[in-house]
Amino acid sequence: MKFSQWKALAWLVAGFFFSTNMSLSQTVKTNETTETITLGAGCFWCTEAVFQQIPGVVSVKPGYMGGTTKNPTYDDICTGTTGHAEVAQVLFDPKKVTLERILEVFWNAHDPTTLNRQGADVGTQYRSAIFYENDAQKQAAEKSKAVAAKEFTKPIVTEITKASTFYVAENYHHDYYKRNKDKNPYCKVVIAPKLKKLGLQE
Repeated sequence: MKFSQWKALAWLVAGFFFSTNMSLSQTVKTNETTETITLGAGCFWCTEAVFQQIPGVVSVKPGYMGGTTKNPTYDDICTGTTGHAEVAQVLFDPKKVTLERILEVFWNAHDPTTLNRQGADVGTQYRSAIFYENDAQKQAAEKSKAVAAKEFTKPIVTEITKASTFYVAENYHHDYYKRNKDKNPYCKVVIAPKLKKLGLQE
């Protein structure tokens, strides 16, 4: 191989590693600009529908957290014996929306004074819960809870717990309200009025 060919090959390899490193750096940078918090506020169809409309929220994933059963299915969750709560994992950009705002929406989106229940949905899987990722989120959650407590006549029963393994819900639960608002009566009777109450699009 001639020197010119070796030189060309060297530049090609160098370019590959440079572009790869740039991609990795950009990926890390993107991850550093977002935060995740996982919230239990009753049925995750409702919680997902609410937070999908909050500016600054990047994504919302329905799933299960807080229990002992590994890789639970929705049918498992419905038995109320897994210890898991139905949750929405909220990925947000703190430059566009603060955690305090996320939590403010959380308190207004459900009744945090009813133990293991939201309306007609009853069971430990429907409990009110905040699963924090770090000490800063824990402190923010406790402070937010103290402020929210002033707005309710009954004591808040929301648990504030360190996040554990998050199990993503089955695909048919994702974007549930968007895909089923004209099909499932639950969407019209429960979710739509909640969105209206919060000033969000039905």
